Amino acid sequence: MEAFYNGPTANGMAPQLNHMPQHGMTAPEFIRPPIPAIPMGLHSLYEHCARVYPNQTNPLQVTAVLKYWLGGPDPLDYISMYLNDGDEENNIPPHWHYVSFGLSDLHGDNRVHPATDASTPSGFGFELSFRLKKEDDEQSPPTWPASVMQALAKYVFQTSNILCTGDHVSWHCPLDNSESRIQHMLMTEDPQLGTALTPFGSVTFVQIVGVCLEELQAAQQWNGTGVIDLLKTVSAAGGKWLLTDMRRGETIFEIDPNLKESVDEGIELEGSNLSGVSAKCSYSKIDVDVNDSENKQDDPSHDRQLIDKDFKEKIEPNSDRNVESRTSRHSSMSVSHDRNSRMSFASETGIEPMELISTKFLDSLHLNFNYETGNLLPLALRGRLKHGRHFTFKNIHGDLAITFVTTSISGSFVNEEDPYAIHGPWLQVLIPDEYIETMLNDLDQISDLNKDDLPKTFRWEDINLAITLQPEE
Repeated sequence: MEAFYNGPTANGMAPQLNHMPQHGMTAPEFIRPPIPAIPMGLHSLYEHCARVYPNQTNPLQVTAVLKYWLGGPDPLDYISMYLNDGDEENNIPPHWHYVSFGLSDLHGDNRVHPATDASTPSGFGFELSFRLKKEDDEQSPPTWPASVMQALAKYVFQTSNILCTGDHVSWHCPLDNSESRIQHMLMTEDPQLGTALTPFGSVTFVQIVGVCLEELQAAQQWNGTGVIDLLKTVSAAGGKWLLTDMRRGETIFEIDPNLKESVDEGIELEGSNLSGVSAKCSYSKIDVDVNDSENKQDDPSHDRQLIDKDFKEKIEPNSDRNVESRTSRHSSMSVSHDRNSRMSFASETGIEPMELISTKFLDSLHLNFNYETGNLLPLALRGRLKHGRHFTFKNIHGDLAITFVTTSISGSFVNEEDPYAIHGPWLQVLIPDEYIETMLNDLDQISDLNKDDLPKTFRWEDINLAITLQPEE
């Protein structure tokens, strides 16, 4: 990526050519080169942005030097950077407003997205935006937000998982690589851009909001939308337009301790809307033996592997494009989806149903998760299963999806007699209602573990289930 103007201007105008004739000579006729046609999808989005920024028709852009459809690594064609004057009446300071172009269908010719019409979402149906508080001495926008946006776009293109309001991203380092506490992200709808209509369908602008670890955890334990609403009430944390201030040194719970009570009440009454996360996970079939030595229990190499080993192989993305892994730069990045939809094969695995695949039932199960994923197990039990909802861990290295369910979940193919089953890449794990509290009591110690305690195995021999937490790579 490079930060400069490159490509069609927002208003479609080419630079004027001024040629002065030499003295005593007839002025030659100069023919203006043809203006490159702006793709209709891109033109519609430019026009949409121009309604908010009528005086910034040609903003500074970060552009992919080698376009994605030509083999380049960056899916976003352009990222425009606008100067927003803010809203003094609503205590919104001046800021830089970044807007992406490329997750939706800009071209309408199948070069990136399947062709659609105005009745369907365009491409993935959304573009990204980001509002960064402007420092007093800044004359031009920083370009690091463009790298963050490209990384998120690569995740979407690689997994086909769209980003929606309420979703959250664990980034695990300052977004600008400084010493900031802003190290994670929540997603919400952009307050000014909203949804645009293009010839190839609708496009919703999903705004990235930088947050602290404690705010991310609150979103995971309750729901992202609820935490977004709390952030809007704190001007220092972004206010109504949810600006990201990389110099913010306090969480909203430190600024206003009463907000922690709002989160706790929400968790108790509503449970969690977090329906799934990307994870490093695998499984095997085991014979649980409580008389094994501690060393043997903590060593998953003693597990008997499933006969159908293909389910544990790392499946490469179904794409022939030169797109680097979304975790190549941020190996611990994971995306959490704040949804409450009915469980289905396609929604959990990301692929269409395959009717000819048989379901295999397992009489015992050993699950392996990386430590960060393991930290969400109590949340899955307390915030989801106790409220009659499912929770899915989607493997970042392939199509494997591990879904925890209870007997009340519709659409599952497991039951109390056959609690563990694999259908294609989808593994379902039924946890009996009466066993949720037992597992919670055992797993509550996860947060106190350190890297020297890993790997750590938890075993529940009467339901033939074991879970091992592995150290982060």
